[in-house]
Amino acid sequence: MTSRSSRIGTIVVAFLVGLAYGTLGTVGHRATLQLGEVSIPWGLVAALVGVAALLLGMRLVAGGRAAAAAAGAGIIVAVAVLTLPGPGGSVLIVGDLTGTIWSVAPALIAVFVVAWPKLPSRQPRDA
Repeated sequence: MTSRSSRIGTIVVAFLVGLAYGTLGTVGHRATLQLGEVSIPWGLVAALVGVAALLLGMRLVAGGRAAAAAAGAGIIVAVAVLTLPGPGGSVLIVGDLTGTIWSVAPALIAVFVVAWPKLPSRQPRDA
């Protein structure tokens, strides 16, 4: 059994990790690889896979939904804040398809990971 202070600390750390990852993902989601006429958005794919891995890891390691929800909230806050124009009017998330996917997909992934039902344990039953 964990104490209340350790659970609160876990949630705070998870939120800060989500905030940091949301910031890094926002900066890197625009990276592309040009192969002839085809542009592959590897930055967006890597950022979304990273969001899913981070949230799944938080859910599995922390043993519950609270840490994954806190990390998801941190990611969503970072994306929402970085969507706003800066002092010079520049934006990090452009209103094109890539920017729209990056604006919406992390929230959908967070809802999916947090709402997923708890799987039964694989402990053998007593006979």
